[in-house]
Amino acid sequence: MVARGFVPPPYPQDRLVVLRRLADARPGGVVDCSVGTPIDPLPEVARRALVESAPAATGYPPSIGSPALREAAAGWIDRRFGVTIGADDVIACIGTKEMVASLPKLLHLRNPTRDTILYPAVSYPTYDMGAQLAGLRAVAVPVDTDWRLDLSRVAPDDAQRALILWLNEPANPTGATMGAARVQDAVAWARARGIVVASDECYAEFTFDADGTPGVPATVLHAGADGVLAVHSLSKRSNMAGLRAGFVAGDPELVGYLGEVRKHAGLMVPAPVQAAAAAALGDDAHVDAQRARYAQRRALVLDGLDPLGFLHDGGPSTFYLWLRGAEGTDDGWELAGRLAEAGTLVAPGDLYGPGGADHVRLSLTQPIDRLELALDRLTRSAAGAA
Repeated sequence: MVARGFVPPPYPQDRLVVLRRLADARPGGVVDCSVGTPIDPLPEVARRALVESAPAATGYPPSIGSPALREAAAGWIDRRFGVTIGADDVIACIGTKEMVASLPKLLHLRNPTRDTILYPAVSYPTYDMGAQLAGLRAVAVPVDTDWRLDLSRVAPDDAQRALILWLNEPANPTGATMGAARVQDAVAWARARGIVVASDECYAEFTFDADGTPGVPATVLHAGADGVLAVHSLSKRSNMAGLRAGFVAGDPELVGYLGEVRKHAGLMVPAPVQAAAAAALGDDAHVDAQRARYAQRRALVLDGLDPLGFLHDGGPSTFYLWLRGAEGTDDGWELAGRLAEAGTLVAPGDLYGPGGADHVRLSLTQPIDRLELALDRLTRSAAGAA
């Protein structure tokens, strides 16, 4: 008899089938705010580079990324964060989800003496899944009342066994930010214990201050490159989720190791996509426009939800709202059900960990007219209930 191995759990978004049908039954159809998939235009500079480079894409692209892509990534880090790194300190990845999922396995090959992955207790579920896929221990680190990582609550044994500490700055699903000082404190904590810090910074361009104005993003690279990896994506920054382009930058030894292992695995970003990514990283104007779109949508939806009994108690960043009921006693699935009955699909908070069970996450990736439809239907539903 063959022993039973790993059985994957239901994919989080697949659990929303019933709610999707309920929402889609409303006149006008579902307003899908459950996922963070961009719907806004691909930047023209990226589209042009994609088309122009396609005819020459007859050979294998470099697994670590073309010189142009790695130089563009290093240049963007310098412009956006004020941190100078070399192109050799960057490697390409096929979007960042595959890097998040595979990093525990790859770093465990390098250091098999440690078996634990630390990650925020309310966070992107792939941090947990990456540990499971590697056969390692996934240990959730509690967050404080502002949804920020509380490393003082990590058990000494877990810290001693930890291979990776995941940060997410700014954070999905909550929109919270740690800020530069807290990020550097987390790096110092991990370095003192020999733990690699991997920071998922794919929402960095959508860092906002409390008043809704663009804020200054933080990165682990502000603490120096030793023992840290910053993970970035073009999916959110440049609406290139369908092209799958990202990169990892940081500790030269770690980056070099990952690059060599990934060569053997044949993990390659297609050459035209690399060209498009390099072009997009060299252009900031389209990001300014996208940031303004999300700020407009955030203001619209916050104002519309305020009288309807839904409160955002997350941070001001990313393009998500982290909502709970006004009384604070609702179950996230019940909240999602109420929204679905009015035609809006959101993600129940427990998809991001048990600590989110009384919340839902609403994505602002829908255009203004669809968000206005969602708010109108919610207002009519609330009036009917009254």
